[in-house]
Formats: sequence, structure tokens, C-alpha cells
Amino acid sequence: PAPGMETLPEAVLIRILASIPAVDLVLVCRLVCCQWKNLVDGAALWILKCQQEGLTRADSDAENWQNFYFLSKKRKNLIKNPCGEEDLEHWGEVENGGDGWKIEELPGDFGKEFPSEEVHKYFVTSYEWCRKAQVIDLRAEGYWEELMDTTQPKIMVRDWYAGRSDAGCLYELCVKLLSENEDVLAEYKSETVTIPQDNDASWTEISHTFSNYGPGVRFVLFEHGGQDTLFWKGWYGVRVTNSSVTVEP
Repeated sequence: PAPGMETLPEAVLIRILASIPAVDLVLVCRLVCCQWKNLVDGAALWILKCQQEGLTRADSDAENWQNFYFLSKKRKNLIKNPCGEEDLEHWGEVENGGDGWKIEELPGDFGKEFPSEEVHKYFVTSYEWCRKAQVIDLRAEGYWEELMDTTQPKIMVRDWYAGRSDAGCLYELCVKLLSENEDVLAEYKSETVTIPQDNDASWTEISHTFSNYGPGVRFVLFEHGGQDTLFWKGWYGVRVTNSSVTVEP
């Protein structure tokens, strides 16, 4: 009988396996035999796949290259409708004071253009507190329980806010990591940012990274909002856009 694949040098077999889609490697190839299982569970195969697809990392001595590969391929902004292109779709209105939330086109009255040309709209608050929130289901987004509990990948949160130059305003951000039963396992709450009247209307980024948050995280609750400080009817409060939550490789 002709020699089988088991006679191939391991380095050659790794190159062959690296051409197979990652999901098939884990769900099919890993079950073929002990040798293939060891190769799929090992680092060499996933280092090669990362190299082939241009996925690089600073700490080359990483323990789990398979997780790094999947996290890198899956990386995206988990916030839906971050810039108001779909009106208030996907956002829950926690508080809708004054005249409520409104979506406007950049730069807006007494405003400035956003640093990225890809952002065209923003949400703006009114003369009483306006807050809106979004809950991210990590399992539904493909982040399985063992990954979240064992690897505990970093969760990066970003938001952008600005005032209009003729009005003062307030801004707050609160993000919580929740368990299956929606218990709070970790929380970040910004200070209440005060933007004075006669400001330069520039956009400011705020960010926070969750790490070593412990097992059990299944949801991310993102909530932000603000108001103006002059109590003018209409939409003179803080402007927010380009919110993001990403699970980092």
C-alpha cells in the first residue's frame, strides 16, 4: 500500500493543515487522530496561519496562538449603530430628558468636523439628562464561555464626545461587565465631564480597558449621555459618536 499522510514529516503536515479553514481544523481535523489533535492544539500550526494572514502580535511568546488567531479574525466593533446612521436603532433610551435625543450631521451648528472622515453623524442631548444604552451578548457575537473564563481577553471601550462652542454641557460614560444573571462583575464609570460655554468644540476620546476581570462575563452594558448646562430648549447638550467595544486578541 502507498504510504499515508502519517508518514509525512510534521513540518510538511503542518503546512498542509494550515491551508484548511480554521473552523474545520478545530471541528473536523482535530478528531482524525492523536497526531492531528496534537498539531491542532499546538502553537506551530496557528503561528503559521497567523503569519500567512498577516496577524502579528507584540508578545511572540504567547501561550495560546489558537485563541489569538480566532480573536484577531473576529475583532470588530460590537456596538451597533455607533454613529447614528440608523437613527436610534439598537439603542435603549435609559433617560430621555428635555427634548430627548436627536441625530445631527457633522459638523453641526457651532461644531467641528470629526477626526475621521468615515464618521458623518452624531447623537446630541438636550437640556435635561439624556442617557442611552446598549447590551452586548458576547456568546451571540461568537465569544464562547471557555474563552471568556480562561483567556479573559481584554475588552476595550472607547467613546467620543464634544460640546458646541456656544453652550456648556456635561458628559458621562458607564460600562459594566455582566454575568449570566446580569450581576456586575466589573465596572468603569467616568467622572462627570464638564465642558464650559465658549469651548473650542473639539472632539475628545475617552477609553478604558478591562483585563483580569475574572470568570463569568457574558454581557457588556455600555451607557453614556449628558445634557447642556444652560437649560436651553432644543439640542445644545453634549454630542457623542463613534462609540466602540472590542474584544482584543
